[in-house]
Amino acid sequence: MDRNTILGAALIFAILIGFSYFNKPSEKQIEAAKHTRDSIEQVQALDQKEISKVAKLDSIQALAVTSFKGDSLNLSAENALKEKFGVFASASVGKEKFNVIENNLIKVTFSNKGGRIYSVELKNFKTYDQKPLVLFEGNTSKFGLNFFAQNRSIETEAFFFTPSDSVADLVLKGPEVKKGREGIEKFNTGNGDSKAFSMKLFAGEGKYIEYKYSLSYNSYLVGFEVNTKGMDKVITTNSNYLNLNWNIKVPRQEKKSNMGEDKYTTIYYKYQDDAVDKISTGKSGKENLRTKTKWISFKQLFFASTLIADEAFPTADIKTDLTNLDPKYVGSFNADIALPYEGKESESIKMKFYFGPSHYNTLKQYGFSLENQINLGYIIVRQVNQWLIIPTFNFLRRFIDNFGIIILLLTVLIKLLTFPFTYKSYHSQAKMKALKPEIDEINAKFGKEKALEKQQATMALYKKAGVNPMGGCLPMLFQFPVLIAMFFFFPTSIELRQQSFLWATDLSTYDSIMTLPFTIPLGFGDHVSLFCLLMTITTIISTYLNSQTQNTEAMPGMKTMMYIMPVMFLFILNSYASGLSYYYFLANVFTIGQMYVFRWMVDEDKIRAQIMINRKKPVVKSKFQQKLEDMSKQKGIQPRK
Repeated sequence: MDRNTILGAALIFAILIGFSYFNKPSEKQIEAAKHTRDSIEQVQALDQKEISKVAKLDSIQALAVTSFKGDSLNLSAENALKEKFGVFASASVGKEKFNVIENNLIKVTFSNKGGRIYSVELKNFKTYDQKPLVLFEGNTSKFGLNFFAQNRSIETEAFFFTPSDSVADLVLKGPEVKKGREGIEKFNTGNGDSKAFSMKLFAGEGKYIEYKYSLSYNSYLVGFEVNTKGMDKVITTNSNYLNLNWNIKVPRQEKKSNMGEDKYTTIYYKYQDDAVDKISTGKSGKENLRTKTKWISFKQLFFASTLIADEAFPTADIKTDLTNLDPKYVGSFNADIALPYEGKESESIKMKFYFGPSHYNTLKQYGFSLENQINLGYIIVRQVNQWLIIPTFNFLRRFIDNFGIIILLLTVLIKLLTFPFTYKSYHSQAKMKALKPEIDEINAKFGKEKALEKQQATMALYKKAGVNPMGGCLPMLFQFPVLIAMFFFFPTSIELRQQSFLWATDLSTYDSIMTLPFTIPLGFGDHVSLFCLLMTITTIISTYLNSQTQNTEAMPGMKTMMYIMPVMFLFILNSYASGLSYYYFLANVFTIGQMYVFRWMVDEDKIRAQIMINRKKPVVKSKFQQKLEDMSKQKGIQPRK
């Protein structure tokens, strides 16, 4: 090794020694690094239970939580939070606390974490297994605003709000309200005395987002306001909307059934200037609402959680995720709603929640077309339910508490109303039966090859005899809407919920007298409903008696179809509301009784004698009949005289 090499190595060593000495950290820097390392070790030492409490926070917030004592944070954690959350840093750490406000109908629990409604309990209702009925719970729900502030994405649900000084557990009391008459007594629609409190998310001196809630006695409405103060200096200036994200897992409230709660759970919504619509039921789905929307409702079979805009929501994205496999939850709902924001120094967005039963008269009292989220059928059928079935049902409820008796009386009233149409239908069928010998003669004369001539001859016979072939069908058209209206009314009628009658413990769901060790497909299920079985038996008897007054030989397949239909309905209705099967059973019993009364009232021999007299009278041709004959002559077919 030469002299120059040794000298170079010595210089490099001297430089390294000098660099290490002059860049040695100070005692303060060493202490800060040690404190940060100790904080990280504390986070790593947390047990799994503590980690779950801060699972929604990122690593910086978790570090801050471990170093948070009283009202102070260590310097490194505070700086990290400021870097992550900016002006919201101080609100990112705290302890979750709850407040309750309740009236005689609902109990609402609020959390300072996110400033949101944590859970809602309906005090006058129970689940199918007699537990408190909670529409949603905080650990399975989300509710908060999302926006950009100082180039940071802010989700208010992760921050701690400061309650107003007046916050306390509030129980609103008033005069005693008679229970068990939901929709008959008048509920408070928000104009009476109420209690209110607020929670604020601060973003510095004089800058905050406020959630203000209010509740009145005897009301299912919870007032909700989003107020901003000085946020124009915080929120990104090009923001036209604040995104409100509302997500809940839907707890199962009713006994599991494919034709029950799973069938009716979905999201309903109403456009500001249009009708109520919904995501298709029975399966998962989503909709992008690009027209102003008045309200969005998380709707189950008998209960609803609805957010109503004071004016309108500009846009919204809604989604349902349903499952039949979870015994505890029906599925989940999600709504991402745009709230209008103009970037002013102070703004207020007013809304309200409806947390309550899906009861027609109750929802109607609050307005906003909320009652249209109850599936009562379409067009004519819905009108029958609105103007006939529901008013009659509520009238009977004023005097009778037994719902089995109410359904019985409702059946009697409907049968009395439709009696003239039923009698006319039977009388028309008797006339058709009296012409059976002449009809058989025409069929034998023309056969299948001359269908047009046979039809003309048959119509000419009806004309001479004074028989209207549609006379037996037209009266049934008046009864059919009532029959279908009941199909929609009973499964969605909350009045029947948990009401027992005879062996049926709950008229709003199926009555099981036998549980099968296997599941029968096509909707039958793994049980046997006695009311449905009785309905099927009486339908077959009614069909047999009715076939004796009809001429089914002209349509051989019709007779077979008449007996197949009751069996099909056995499979369809076995898992439906037992109240519906009970009504159809009663209707069949009365129909069978009516047939025997009609047989006593109608003299078939006298009818045939009158028909023979009518055949001898000259026939006055209508313009329509004359036109048909002229068309037949042009085709070379001679009409029957």
